[in-house]
Amino acid sequence: MNNPLSSQPPSLILALIPIIFLVSLLGLSVYFFADDSSYGANQIALLMATAVAALIGLHYGHSWQQMEQSIIKGISNAMIAILILLVVGALIGSWMLAGTVQTMIYYGLHIINAHWFYAAACLACGITAMSIGSSWTVAGTLGIAFMGMGQAMQLNPAITAGAIISGAYFGDKLSPLSDTTNLASAVTQTELFKHIRNLLWTTIPGFGLSLILFSLLGDSGQLNNQHSIEQTLNGLQNHFDIGWYLLLPVALVFVLAWRKVPALPTLAAGAMAGCIFAAMFQGPAISSFIQGENMGGTEQTLRALWTSLFDGYQSKTGNAALDDLLSRGGMSSMLNTVWLIICAMAFGSVMEHVGLLQRILAAILNRVRSTTGLIVSTVFTCIGTNILTADQYIAIVLPGRMYKLEYAKYGLASENLSRTLEDAATLTSPLVPWNTCGAYMAATLGVATLSYLPYAFFNLFGPVLCVLFAVTHFRIIALNDSEATSR
Repeated sequence: MNNPLSSQPPSLILALIPIIFLVSLLGLSVYFFADDSSYGANQIALLMATAVAALIGLHYGHSWQQMEQSIIKGISNAMIAILILLVVGALIGSWMLAGTVQTMIYYGLHIINAHWFYAAACLACGITAMSIGSSWTVAGTLGIAFMGMGQAMQLNPAITAGAIISGAYFGDKLSPLSDTTNLASAVTQTELFKHIRNLLWTTIPGFGLSLILFSLLGDSGQLNNQHSIEQTLNGLQNHFDIGWYLLLPVALVFVLAWRKVPALPTLAAGAMAGCIFAAMFQGPAISSFIQGENMGGTEQTLRALWTSLFDGYQSKTGNAALDDLLSRGGMSSMLNTVWLIICAMAFGSVMEHVGLLQRILAAILNRVRSTTGLIVSTVFTCIGTNILTADQYIAIVLPGRMYKLEYAKYGLASENLSRTLEDAATLTSPLVPWNTCGAYMAATLGVATLSYLPYAFFNLFGPVLCVLFAVTHFRIIALNDSEATSR
């Protein structure tokens, strides 16, 4: 017998219950576990909120089998992100063993001064991300090097991570090679370069303000600890082969990314290149890493390479600070993040399947009465979708589809919507701890999401500037004006 409620949309009150429950549990998680909340506590909160959403689904006639299939589908949609996470762990481990990261740190410490380090990290990551169109690749390559340099200079790791993320997302947002830039353009049916040109109005001021703030932070108390830097430089020289040729794995990754090779094989090629260079140039480091009396040279090398891929590299220089800096990587280091993503995707999938998310979005749309209200509602919808579904692609596609006709109804050109999706969905995705982007950045850079969030200035400025433009009606393009410009 069919449940008579199965054809009815869920009530707004019931749709909000899982969200209220989740927010309450996450608050308790942070209260009890602080920065360690992402190491299990947040996952339990997400699973319990999923159970609440599923109970509401059962009440409205959705079978457990249907909801289970939606969970499987949601997790399968995140599998590429999960595999990329694992490969990035392998890449970091192999590059540590190869001396590639050490070489980037070594040259960086010679070139970059602590007074303008944050701004330099932001700018370098921005230029690179614009060239290759991938914030994740930049964070997993240049990002780990800048984190190492910042640690050697005894600078704030949260600010360093914020600078890396700000730069990476600036370049990603403006690159025609970026998947999110193309997705926002496609879902709103906006010509790609028209979309990018319109993005400049919020992107350039936001990035300029970010660089100014990072420059001021570099001048306000973060002094260059020369003794620490000299110790790091000496330790790197004494225990690793350092040379420009060890940067070739980095060049390989950037070339492949620039040629639009998908991220997974690109990063895998970088990890394999790291293994080859480790075997060729880092014999002493391999010997100290893998010690065995009855182990031949070839066997020792193979075991070291293998270990670096699945369990990372453990530095044994005898310098505690240097060993802490260089002991990183391995697929195993990403498993907690994978756990977080799986739990988050389960929650988002049930919310979407049961129609709870759509019911909340419909309630928001019913209260829109003006152009300003429409754009501001889009901003908060994108942020909320990032939080609830844990996926930046859904946060672009779902609001993009729901708001597209509304923008046309209000006489607004599609590039207003595409820009808002980027400013609010793309940029806030790394600010949510359980979002695939937030989880990735925290795992890759080694800084908790909530710790770097206040310093991801560019990502914070995006939605703020978008709302400011909406309130002042600055650069809000009418549909007729857009059509005239395209002709």
